[in-house]
Amino acid sequence: MAKQRSKSDLPTKMCPVCDRPFTWRKKWADCWDEVKYCSERCRRGRSGDGD
Repeated sequence: MAKQRSKSDLPTKMCPVCDRPFTWRKKWADCWDEVKYCSERCRRGRSGDGD
């Protein structure tokens, strides 16, 4: 069996919208370098303050 990594060993980035750290996810394995936002909500709300 493969040895599991603990969450603290995974790479992290800071979200430019909410300024919170987010951690690598398996679904981002192929595109981690392009990931900029922690969620769809932050990605959609990146350009303005609101309505």
